[in-house]
Amino acid sequence: MKYFGLIWRNVWRKKIRTSLTIMSVFVAFLLFAFLSAVGKAFTAGEDLADAERLIVLEKVSIINSLPQAYQDRIASVPGVEAVTHANWFGGYFQEPRNQGYAQFPVKPYEYFSLYPEFEMPEEQLTAWADNRQGAVVGAQMAEALGWEVGDRVPITATIFPKTDGSMTWEFDIEGIFSSDDPRFPVNFMLFQYDYFDEARAHSQGSVGWYILRVEDGADPVAVANAVDTQFQNSPYETDTATEAAFNAAFAAQLGNIALIVSLILGAVFFTLLLVSGNTMSQSVRERIAELAVLKTVGFEDKTVLGIVLSESVLIMLLGGLLGLGTGWLLLEFGGMLPGVVLPTGSIVTALGFMIGAGLLAGLFPALKAMRLSIIDALAVRA
Repeated sequence: MKYFGLIWRNVWRKKIRTSLTIMSVFVAFLLFAFLSAVGKAFTAGEDLADAERLIVLEKVSIINSLPQAYQDRIASVPGVEAVTHANWFGGYFQEPRNQGYAQFPVKPYEYFSLYPEFEMPEEQLTAWADNRQGAVVGAQMAEALGWEVGDRVPITATIFPKTDGSMTWEFDIEGIFSSDDPRFPVNFMLFQYDYFDEARAHSQGSVGWYILRVEDGADPVAVANAVDTQFQNSPYETDTATEAAFNAAFAAQLGNIALIVSLILGAVFFTLLLVSGNTMSQSVRERIAELAVLKTVGFEDKTVLGIVLSESVLIMLLGGLLGLGTGWLLLEFGGMLPGVVLPTGSIVTALGFMIGAGLLAGLFPALKAMRLSIIDALAVRA
């Protein structure tokens, strides 16, 4: 840009005001980065779920359990290759704020055979399967909490007390699993269902949901319908769907996350437009005579319009890229939200917001500068 030097100097005419505006933009896009990452995490799997893997839930609500006896009946459905189950535990390590790290009682070999995305040394899987109080933990969770193989860790339950009335469950960490695909966060813990079912004070013989893999060539829709038909008119009717639907239903238990994120971001960006628009208006008012001089020496109206709009977009890009970049670094390497990453789509959206917000904030001041009459401007100066 041949006018970039002029635009840069104009932006920094009032260093304190520009710095404060850039900081406002920085905070807005830092918040955008975090909220976008969190919003994506709550819907993770909707665009990744294996179409050949289905989830069987209780028909009325995701929080209702299903009988453990259903497993063999589901396995007998034509088109089902393998089936296992899992359960939400709802505990935390040391502090309630650590509830962001979930725990699930499962069958070790069955679970890992159905989820090849997760990798762990075979000897660790064997050690876990041989220890009823054993557990394995995702690499991100282990790093965040400082856990290592061989540790014995207490987990405080919020839903399932033990038969002796205690809410503290202790586990031996037998392995740490990981995933090569960053889209599959490994920020949760798995422990043995048999130990869980034996030691819990209530709901024995039930599971939270079933996971099944459809055979190659089988129709997932037909398999899902066959599973649900088998349990029609039973005390525990089922609803079989994709992992995408399961994840969406799970997130819905915490409210409409997408709407909450959108409302917060909407309020932030509305405020940002007011702040940046005010900055540009003040800047143009203070430079009326200078703009008149530019027109006098031959700058066209559309050139003046472009210069003012470019100043507004530049301020937005300076603060926005700094905020977005800081958010990305903290999420990727800072360990602030383990397993939560900034989606590529959100980065592209943020760049669009920066340019769009810059144009919108500078539009009216730029139009005022473009329509400025040289005679009137110089008269005001005089």
